[in-house]
Amino acid sequence: MAGSTTSPPGRKASRFGLGADGTSSPLMLMIKIIGLAFITAVALWAALPLFRADNWLGLAVVAAVTGLAFYVYLSPRTVPMKYLLPGTLFLIAFQVVPVLYTVSTAFTNFGDGHRGTKEQAITAIEGASVKQVPDSTIYTLTLATDGDAATGDIVFLLSDPAAQESFVGTAEGLEPLEEGTFESPTPGGKITAADDYTVLTVPEVNARQDDITAFSVPTDDGAIKSQGLSAAFEGAPQQSYDEECDCITDATTGNVWEADAEEGSFVSQDGSQRNLAQGWKVNVGFDNFVRVFTNDTIRESFLRILVWNFAFAIGTVVITFGLGLLVALALNNPLMRGRTLYRSFIILPYAMPSIAMYLVWREMFNKDFGLINRILGTDINWFGSTASSMFAILLIQLWLGYNYMFLVITGALQSISSDLVEAAGVDGAKPFYAFRTITFPLLLVALAPLLITSFAFNFNNFTAIFLTSAGAPFPPDNPSAGSTDILITYTYRLAFGGSGADYGFAAAISVLIFLIVATVSIVSFRRTQALEEIN
Repeated sequence: MAGSTTSPPGRKASRFGLGADGTSSPLMLMIKIIGLAFITAVALWAALPLFRADNWLGLAVVAAVTGLAFYVYLSPRTVPMKYLLPGTLFLIAFQVVPVLYTVSTAFTNFGDGHRGTKEQAITAIEGASVKQVPDSTIYTLTLATDGDAATGDIVFLLSDPAAQESFVGTAEGLEPLEEGTFESPTPGGKITAADDYTVLTVPEVNARQDDITAFSVPTDDGAIKSQGLSAAFEGAPQQSYDEECDCITDATTGNVWEADAEEGSFVSQDGSQRNLAQGWKVNVGFDNFVRVFTNDTIRESFLRILVWNFAFAIGTVVITFGLGLLVALALNNPLMRGRTLYRSFIILPYAMPSIAMYLVWREMFNKDFGLINRILGTDINWFGSTASSMFAILLIQLWLGYNYMFLVITGALQSISSDLVEAAGVDGAKPFYAFRTITFPLLLVALAPLLITSFAFNFNNFTAIFLTSAGAPFPPDNPSAGSTDILITYTYRLAFGGSGADYGFAAAISVLIFLIVATVSIVSFRRTQALEEIN
């Protein structure tokens, strides 16, 4: 039959003009080989540390994802998945996994003093209580890290001058250094360099001082602690763990702290002394959520911050939309001259980096040398009172946000047919009535989703608060919850505050923020569906 295609006998015709492996050209085949080689390299890079840590679940996930990638890109039957797989994996890695991790953290006591396992807590308690004993070994110490100097794990490069031996001390224990893997000017002298380790300089040591002080190398007789920058000693712990009573005993005072599995801490047996600061991570159920509504201080702070959070998000949307609408209507008038120039000036603040603009505005509101006080001839501490601080924040938001609203409103106005307004005028409708009944409802049809997303963005606008008022002013009885804090800045202060990080509680508040924003967004989107009837 004319126009029909046939394939040679014994050879199956490929679908869609593709080869047996799903490629359409040698170039695409080469790209596929390079891509799969890259996937294999990344998989091996991720699998090795998981294997060393005995993380079999993570290793299984890496193997499954790698196998799925090879199946999708080597099979001609999964053409749609070739395009969907990368985006799906990135979505899972950067959206789904962080959300699930945050939710799981919200049901734990994870935070300062409760970061690791019970075994790690016991090791840390015993290591922190190590004291030098008579005839203990004194080592020549070189401070180093396993990896990056700023973030790598602390290690001790140790030399025993008496035995002329060299060791590396990690959190796992003490191991000898093989000859040729390190440099030392003399046998048993101070180590100046070692393979696979980064020797710290004095500034780097100062930056990691807290980590170095808390670090110890466990040994059979106790642990090795640093003694200054160039020496370390092997001592015995004064606080030791007894497995029979599941408790910590202080050898010098006789005090006993029993393990509390529900709290994840070693608590005082009789209440005569404080609980040990070092604990472990445990599941606490809904305790973090209950604290929000039962603790008087937290409840009052949460409700007050929540009210201001809604006021800030809604107020920002209303004032920026209002001013943007007025400017867009004015510049949409064909009788106005120089509209292009005016629009360029209006868009200019939107083109500037928002972080820099927030910092500039913060200095403009400075009490002593700020431009605002100089122009007005006043001496107002703008961020010293709640009302003035809120006013300053909303004014900054207005200046930074109305130009964006102006852009989208201008585009929406130009999409509305002028015949509708002209027809209303012919029927005797006044301009304001025509705008209220025709133009504005049609604008809302296009802009309602934008206003909802703008509300959601400003509800979590960390930068606007943190870089201007930083939550100030703060009440004297609660320095963790400022008068202009929103929930996201309050959560940040709880998680990374100077009084100690409480990641579990911060994660619980993050979950509440998500539920609030999701609820408001869903309800708003459903309500805006009624606007479609205008069309």
